[in-house]
Amino acid sequence: MTVSIVRFGGSNCDRDAERALEHLGIDAEIVWHEDGLPENTTGIVLPGGFSYGDYLRAGAMAARSPIMAEVREAADEGVPVLGVCNGAQIGCESGLTEGAFTTNESARFQCEHVYLRVERDDTPWTEAYDEGEVIEVPIAHGEGRYEVDDDRLAELEDDDRVLFRYCDENGETGPEVNPNGSKHNVAGVLGDRETVAVLMPHPERATLPDVGPTDGQGILEGFEKSA
Repeated sequence: MTVSIVRFGGSNCDRDAERALEHLGIDAEIVWHEDGLPENTTGIVLPGGFSYGDYLRAGAMAARSPIMAEVREAADEGVPVLGVCNGAQIGCESGLTEGAFTTNESARFQCEHVYLRVERDDTPWTEAYDEGEVIEVPIAHGEGRYEVDDDRLAELEDDDRVLFRYCDENGETGPEVNPNGSKHNVAGVLGDRETVAVLMPHPERATLPDVGPTDGQGILEGFEKSA
């Protein structure tokens, strides 16, 4: 299998994603968005960064790149797609998932480690964990506050499409452990298919044992579990 990591102008976490996947033994290739998806693509990462300088809205311009039509088509065919940070913003802007990510409640860029509670353990992205397990993963964003209207959020929760929530080390949620003001402490959600997910924290930065915690490995292993 080959995971295509889509690079846009302003992406800066593509190499991190490539290195993390290859550390896990998953073949990965960085793809320039204008070149389209390679025929051998069996998974897709929309990486973090500041595509097009977050002009207009974070992810808005990259979401309109022609390659995103290919990404949506691949997702509809069951190809696993993971959007991380700016990639999550692109995923929402392009309709892969519900909602949007907007300016942090603090109105500041925040770079820190956070705790996430695993809301489901029966998806490719969370199969390595137990439901309710708490993992530690870093964030680095200025527009990470997840917003969606109340009716759609209720539908997401009824359909068990909330994947991760911000929490404390004991798994308790609330405004005091919500780093950006995301509605209902949501940190990651699923698309219409369980093989499509977006999340604001960076699992690729919690994968290599030489540089810190490795709690993010299980998320990236989802590409193997989806194969």
